[in-house]
Amino acid sequence: MDILDTADDVLAVSLSDRITGDELDQIMDRLDAIMAHHDKVHVFVQTHSIDGIELKGLGAYMARAMPLLGKLNRFGRVAVVADQAWIRAATRLESAVLPFISYRVFEPQDHDAALAWVSGTGD
Repeated sequence: MDILDTADDVLAVSLSDRITGDELDQIMDRLDAIMAHHDKVHVFVQTHSIDGIELKGLGAYMARAMPLLGKLNRFGRVAVVADQAWIRAATRLESAVLPFISYRVFEPQDHDAALAWVSGTGD
């Protein structure tokens, strides 16, 4: 996992292969830090060849993530760049369930446009 250098109100990560519990902890730590300093948080996630999520640590992640349901109004733009159709489809489904959060799904060749949009510097 790579945490990308972006505006300080943007959580930007790049994930590949298997997503681990340690990576989920790092994401939550970064999200907590951003939420401590900003009313709105924007999220950029780039994935490459995801083949699963490590079950170890998933329970702890869910316990940390569940309180975020009460803070959904603090999320602004969410951009997901994925090379796999199933991740793009899952993101669109999540977007339909959370219609008041502005989601956009991108393919890898549109990485720069996705990052600009989520940072508020693009269309």
